[in-house]
Amino acid sequence: MSADGDGVDREKFPYRMKDLCEKTGVPRQVVHFYIQQGLVPEGYKTSRNMGWYSESHVERIRLVRQLQHERFLPLKAIRAMLEQRDEVFSPSQRMLLGEVKSRLRGRSVVPSGDRPDTVAVDELCRRAGVTRQDADEIAELGLFAISEEGGRHLIARDDAWLIELWGELQAVGFTRERGFSPADLAIYDEAITALFDRQARLMAERVSQMPADDAARMLEQGLPMVGMLLSRLHLAKARNFFAAMG
Repeated sequence: MSADGDGVDREKFPYRMKDLCEKTGVPRQVVHFYIQQGLVPEGYKTSRNMGWYSESHVERIRLVRQLQHERFLPLKAIRAMLEQRDEVFSPSQRMLLGEVKSRLRGRSVVPSGDRPDTVAVDELCRRAGVTRQDADEIAELGLFAISEEGGRHLIARDDAWLIELWGELQAVGFTRERGFSPADLAIYDEAITALFDRQARLMAERVSQMPADDAARMLEQGLPMVGMLLSRLHLAKARNFFAAMG
């Protein structure tokens, strides 16, 4: 270990904040924001205004930036994914999941590394009969991210269905006048998030000794079936609810 008088292992923590910004191309204020939001871990602090950072900090900042600006993921979703990856999965499980991801790249489960197609939020809202306020409230829930480029506000085309679906729900009567709002979507997001977290842990345990090709095939074919299961179970719950009303 190579450490100086302040006790910092310079081999493990070779970068100051200035170096971190230069290597990632991310401004100091944004790095501090990522740290405050729990997206990037704290560095090795030697004083209130001085810290040292490792190569893993560089990699994490680049990953967050990529997910936010290239994949259009909201910070809430990024933080949840990173926390799960760091706390739940063992190094060997993360390695296997990385191999599975590479095999599924470009499929419906794992998009390609290319920047996704985008759509202008205001145009999408007009077509769907949704106000911009509604779109902003859905974004605030962390269900998609809105990015500004060239004076236009964009979302990933893969997320457009949320605004379109909200427009359809309003058309059949789920309106603000009747007390409904995008905030109601939070209960579904919370339920699906909790369910998926448990599912991801279960899958990681069950496929940890499985060849990556087999695990990728099972996920690609099985996830649509799970989606159908959830839809039918939800409908069955509704039937049972009204049957019990007498």
